[in-house]
Amino acid sequence: MRKTLLLNCAANIQIEIIDIMLALVWIILLSSTLCKCLDNGLAKTPPMGWLSWERFRCNTDCVNDPDNCISEQLFQTMTDIVVADGYASVGYEYINIDDCWLEKHRSHDGKLVADRKRFPNGIKALSDYIHSRGLKFGIYEDYGNYTCAGYPGIIGYEEKDALQFADWNVDYVKLDGCYALPYDMDHGYSTFGRLLNSTGKSMVYSCSWPVYQIYAGIQPNYSAIQTHCNLWRNYDDIQDSWASVENIIDYYGNNQDLIAPNAGPGHWNDPDMLIIGNFGLSYEQAKTQFAIWSILAAPLLMSVDLRTIRPQFKHILQNRKIIAVDQDPLGIQGRRIYKHKGIEIWSRPIGPLYQNFYSYAIAFVNRRTDGTPSDISVTLKELGLINFSGYRVEDLYENVDYGVLYPNTKIKVKVNPSGVVMLKGEVQYPVDL
Repeated sequence: MRKTLLLNCAANIQIEIIDIMLALVWIILLSSTLCKCLDNGLAKTPPMGWLSWERFRCNTDCVNDPDNCISEQLFQTMTDIVVADGYASVGYEYINIDDCWLEKHRSHDGKLVADRKRFPNGIKALSDYIHSRGLKFGIYEDYGNYTCAGYPGIIGYEEKDALQFADWNVDYVKLDGCYALPYDMDHGYSTFGRLLNSTGKSMVYSCSWPVYQIYAGIQPNYSAIQTHCNLWRNYDDIQDSWASVENIIDYYGNNQDLIAPNAGPGHWNDPDMLIIGNFGLSYEQAKTQFAIWSILAAPLLMSVDLRTIRPQFKHILQNRKIIAVDQDPLGIQGRRIYKHKGIEIWSRPIGPLYQNFYSYAIAFVNRRTDGTPSDISVTLKELGLINFSGYRVEDLYENVDYGVLYPNTKIKVKVNPSGVVMLKGEVQYPVDL
């Protein structure tokens, strides 16, 4: 998995030609993956927002830790920061509750009840607050008897809960899969999706359906999952560490032939939250997560304390050019096209197009840990960029414009250990057009 040829303690890699038919293969894969997608008109690009779980987990101790417990105060505070500190202006629009918001028991009439001490004004009031700030509201439940933290699940109350979410003006529902039988999920998740749609309130539907089936040794039916869900988890929960991010990157690279064709407008693979700005990633590693998530057309759901985030991590999360890659309306999930001795290259076709030629986002990733940057040298043609009219190339982190380069032009980038260089090549039209 590690890659680069060393020369005088610096890794100077000359990459052999990568199959130039790659773009054609992608087109064939895309055209052959016809699906009936969830008909709610939502998530035409991957959802963006803020989610509580990874940073705040299931902290319910509002007596001893009032500023960090799962409470209406926490979500109101993060809502205000998303708006005031510029996150909303670059596309982050959802404020999503995760587990541990509930009372341990339903009401006498079977309805879900938010913890009365931590959410004294109730969920509808919180939803109204978030909407009043111009944002959207997301909530968590579980297709099981209990949520993962032991709160009431939806089994036996599916219709009642769907109607309650609509009454609360919920915009986004994440449905987990603890305390449920994986063989029942094909029916259960699809039924709940139909119930959400039948309320008349459009709600993004985030499923954990495939990951629990994968754990159980069941091959998920991605055609059915696409039909009923706007996004879905394929792999383990992310943890606050570089090792966790690397494991997710490896999973998506190693299984891309199965996973990537399922993504597109309205239906996305979800590699889990952004942990940028927490404790486990260096600056270089944070840049790498953001770059790879954008190549994967992943939902961008921050899980970080926005009150204390350092400026350099905030700048990563608000990088408009990389967000534009993630939000590219073509919705084609990118792929790992090269992997050798610690060096990886990831490529994603994006707009604009000229005839059959895409523009591309390219991420050069250095997974080496030998303490020195690695030099990568490659022609555009070796990356599959073969339009004879060329590509305007720019560095999306450093804001360097390299001008128009051509298929035989060799580009050289220097990539820091566990870091990334991310380029965009915008396809050019012939000058006589």
